[in-house]
Amino acid sequence: MNIATWLQRTASLGPARPALYLGRDCVADYAGFHARALAVAAWLKGQGIAPGDRVAIFMKNAPDYLIAQYGLWYAGAAAVPINAKLHGREADFILRDSGAKIVFTSPGLTEALAEAGAPGQRVDVTGPLWAGILEGPRDGQGPATRAPDDLCWLFYTSGTTGKPKGVRITHRMMMTMSLCYVSDCDAVRPEDATLYAAPMSHGAGIYNMLHVRAGAAHVCPPSGGFDPAEIFDLARHFGSVQMFAAPTMVRRMTDVARATGETGEGLRTIVYAGGPMYTADIIEAVDLFGPVFVQIYGQGECPMGITVLSRDDVADRSHPRWRERLGSVGRAQSAVEVAIGDADGNPLPIGAHGEIMVRGDTVMPGYWQNPEATAKTLVKGWLMTGDMGYLDADGYLTMQDRSKDMIITGGSNVYPREVEEVLLTHPQVSEVSVVGRPHPDWGEEVVACVVGAADWADLDRLCNDNIARFKRPKAYLRLQELPKNNYGKVLKTELRKLVAEGSDRGLER
Repeated sequence: MNIATWLQRTASLGPARPALYLGRDCVADYAGFHARALAVAAWLKGQGIAPGDRVAIFMKNAPDYLIAQYGLWYAGAAAVPINAKLHGREADFILRDSGAKIVFTSPGLTEALAEAGAPGQRVDVTGPLWAGILEGPRDGQGPATRAPDDLCWLFYTSGTTGKPKGVRITHRMMMTMSLCYVSDCDAVRPEDATLYAAPMSHGAGIYNMLHVRAGAAHVCPPSGGFDPAEIFDLARHFGSVQMFAAPTMVRRMTDVARATGETGEGLRTIVYAGGPMYTADIIEAVDLFGPVFVQIYGQGECPMGITVLSRDDVADRSHPRWRERLGSVGRAQSAVEVAIGDADGNPLPIGAHGEIMVRGDTVMPGYWQNPEATAKTLVKGWLMTGDMGYLDADGYLTMQDRSKDMIITGGSNVYPREVEEVLLTHPQVSEVSVVGRPHPDWGEEVVACVVGAADWADLDRLCNDNIARFKRPKAYLRLQELPKNNYGKVLKTELRKLVAEGSDRGLER
């Protein structure tokens, strides 16, 4: 079944329900949303787009993003979402690799593609062609019939270790992920609004379908991005707002609220994911905003669908092990199994440390035209996530680090996150990332990259009081900010380069 059928059904049952907003301004009800998607589908078919073809979206957040997306789904095509923060040459690689024949764009990005010599027809959603498409004939057939395992999204990984790989995401995966959200994360009601403050090409946008299914409102901030003050204003206005946020966004919202007296009125649910949420940060956020937080763990290969730490778990302070649970990423979502395995994909016993593995209906069937990478990642029926962790007897999964980020010093394993958690409890540390660097005797030694004014001696004492001595950083690098990719993830490869340059950049013992 075509995931876009949910829009058709909602438009039929509640055509006058407000659907798409730019800030406080409603630009389409569900009947209008549906009609415009039909018009886009008719135009795409006129351009020769057939079911299974790829159509890209390289746009900043805007209501037209969803119209383009549902229009191409109505035509039976697969969406290729491209982060609007990527360089034109990076987008060019994705267009060529995916074979996308048409790309919907927005101002600035259209020109970036032209400069890169990217292939395919470009349609700027602020231009006259787009306006003509929306006013043109509508496809009278409705959403094209698609099989559950047909391609729905072709999502390209962030590519921090080389060229990005295209993850094949099917209609079945999208539907299962959406239904797991309702089952495991949070209810979605017609009176709710989902706010797109993070890129719609990624975690924030992939949750649109379950809100379409419920007939909820879709709100794009006028800024087109993340602005805490704007978010607080819109939350107050709409009154029951759900949103996706990376941990760095939650941290910024907390800081702004502390400085301005904001309470988060109108924020119903904030789903956080995409990087480590440090325990001290989420405790402070819950103290300030209340029990509005839900954590999920997923990755492109199993989008948003591996585990969930419920609202109650995030807010609980009564369970004897609440702090340990708060440091976890929760329990397996309903449609998957989660296990810890060795390098060969063999499950390990409860409590053992190893690679996180997952299988179920939200796991990808493989990478796009990359059988080698698929064979390395799908092993014995399991998705090998590349993340390290362990499961407790109650099924809570604690994620330690990416396998490639683990530091081995003197034969002992050090997971950077456990060191980072300790350092972040210092009031003068705002951000930290721990990496390893080569050492002639120990193999590797621990180095902490710190944003903040903390004294190194104080940090040493803090570590000595809380973790084993071999885990204590042997050197510190003070930075103005941590290098991050377009999804807000810290680039440890870049940090290792900075650490290697050491003496010229303030590396201190």
